[in-house]
Amino acid sequence: MTQTRTGTPSMTTLLTAEPQLFVRDVAVAAEFYTRKLGFSVAFSYGEPPFYGQVFRDGARLNLRRVDNGVVDPVRRDTEQLLAASIALDDAKPLFLEYQAAGVEFVQPLRSEPWRARTFIVRDPDGNLVLFAGPGE
Repeated sequence: MTQTRTGTPSMTTLLTAEPQLFVRDVAVAAEFYTRKLGFSVAFSYGEPPFYGQVFRDGARLNLRRVDNGVVDPVRRDTEQLLAASIALDDAKPLFLEYQAAGVEFVQPLRSEPWRARTFIVRDPDGNLVLFAGPGE
């Protein structure tokens, strides 16, 4: 049993999070995540699809079709507003894999002051996804 912030006992354990990315076309987005980033399709609903999920190892991203952008693209790019953050055991091998696949990087691999190695990719809809592993 764990304690909540209020000091009351809790029997619940948070297991995982599944960020929801807003996309114009679920099939096109799924194609990017599978072909470029090495994910697999977990499921897809509708014809044409309006909702789906891709996964790689323990990382899961939900894809939700929207007709119009939800996030202002100028603000997203200026402030690097992340749609998802994925923790890794080692960022460099994945960065090199994605580099070889021709993935567009918003931020190349770098060491952060908080002892992490990170990089950021942009999907076809402009969603920014951070990949982060332990630093040196």
